[in-house]
Amino acid sequence: MSITAAIIPARGGSKGVPRKNILPVGGVPLVVRAVRAARAAEIDLVVVSTDDDEIAEVAAAAGARIVRRPAEIAGDTATSESAVLHALDELAADGLDIGVVAFLQATSPFIPPEGVRDAVAAVRAGHCDSVFSAYETYGFVWRRTADGTAEGVNHAASHRPRRQDREPHYLETGAFYVFDAAGFRTARHRFFGRVGIALVPEGSAIEIDGAEQLAMASALAPLVDTPTRIPARAVVTDFDGVHTDDTALLDQDGRELVRVSRSDGMGASLLRRAGIPLLILSTETNPVVRARAAKLHAPVRHGVADKAAALRDWAGQLGIALADIAYLGNDVNDLPAMALVGWPVAVADAHPQVRARARVVLEHTGGSGAVRELVDRVLAD
Repeated sequence: MSITAAIIPARGGSKGVPRKNILPVGGVPLVVRAVRAARAAEIDLVVVSTDDDEIAEVAAAAGARIVRRPAEIAGDTATSESAVLHALDELAADGLDIGVVAFLQATSPFIPPEGVRDAVAAVRAGHCDSVFSAYETYGFVWRRTADGTAEGVNHAASHRPRRQDREPHYLETGAFYVFDAAGFRTARHRFFGRVGIALVPEGSAIEIDGAEQLAMASALAPLVDTPTRIPARAVVTDFDGVHTDDTALLDQDGRELVRVSRSDGMGASLLRRAGIPLLILSTETNPVVRARAAKLHAPVRHGVADKAAALRDWAGQLGIALADIAYLGNDVNDLPAMALVGWPVAVADAHPQVRARARVVLEHTGGSGAVRELVDRVLAD
C-alpha cells in the first residue's frame, strides 16, 4: 500500500538571511516548525532533504527522516522540484511506495496542519491531482504598464464594486503543495492535472525571504503558537522583572525592598510538590534575591555574568536536556539562556527583543503572577 510523505527541502545556504532554515521563530527553528506541522497533519513519513549537517541533526531530533541532498542540486539556482524528485528516488530505492507527496516550505513558519491534512485527503480521494495553499482575497490588484502608468488587473479602474459584489481571488501562500507522486514524476512540476486550492487563514501566509519577514514572524509567533500546556521538566527564571515588577524601594541605609507576588510563591510550592526543579538565575548580587529564593525553597545562582553557561552547568548536573527546560525572562541579558532551551518564555511586559524570541508570552507581568502562570501551564494536564 502506498503512503503519504511530507518532503521539506532545507538547504544550508541562503543569501537573504544566512542559515535561515535553522533560525528560530518563537524559539523553534524554522525546519523544526515545518516538521512539526507535517507530523500534526498525521502524514505517514516526514522527510527533510538537506545538504547541511546541522539542519540534518536538528530535523532528525524533531522526528524527520533525513535525505542527503547532493551539492549539484543544493545551490542558489537549484529548484525545489529537483530536491523533491531526488528525495522520491532515494525513498523508492529503500523500497518505499510513495503515493502522495506533501511538499512543505520551511520558510513558512505558520503552516496550518489542518490545511495540509485536507489537501492530502483531496488528492487521496482523486478529487485533485495537485493542491496548493492560498487565502481568499478581495483586494484590488494593479500593474505598471510599459509607459509607467497603472492599470487594474482584476478590476476596471472606472468601476469600484463593493466587496459583497465582487468575486474573491486566491493568493498563493507558498507554504505547502500536495500532489500525486506519479503525476509529479511525469510533469516534474508541482502544478499539473486538476489543480485544487487549500484555503488557509491569511495570518498563516507569511513567508520568510529577508530579515524583515523574520522579525515579523518572530513578533507574531507568541500570538499564533501560544500553547495551553508547556511540557517542561524543569523551570529556570530570572529574578528582577520576573519575580518582581522590576522596581525597588531604597531606604536611608541603601537597602532595597522589592514587591513580589504571593501567587508566585504558591506556584513555586506546587512545582516543588510535583518534583519539578526550579532555579532562580540572576545577574544581580543582592541579599533580597537569596532571601526570596530561601522563602521559595529554590536554589539560586546570582551575580551570574554568563547566564547561558550557568544554565548549561545546572542542567548538566541534574541530567535534564536543555530542550526540556522552560526559561522565564524579561530583558536582553536573558536572551543567551533563552536561546538554549526548548521553552523560552517571556513575561507580558518583557523587552520587545525578548518577546520576539519567546516561544510563549505570558499574560501576566513580572511580579504580578507571571511565575504562577508559567507553573500552571507546566503542570496542566
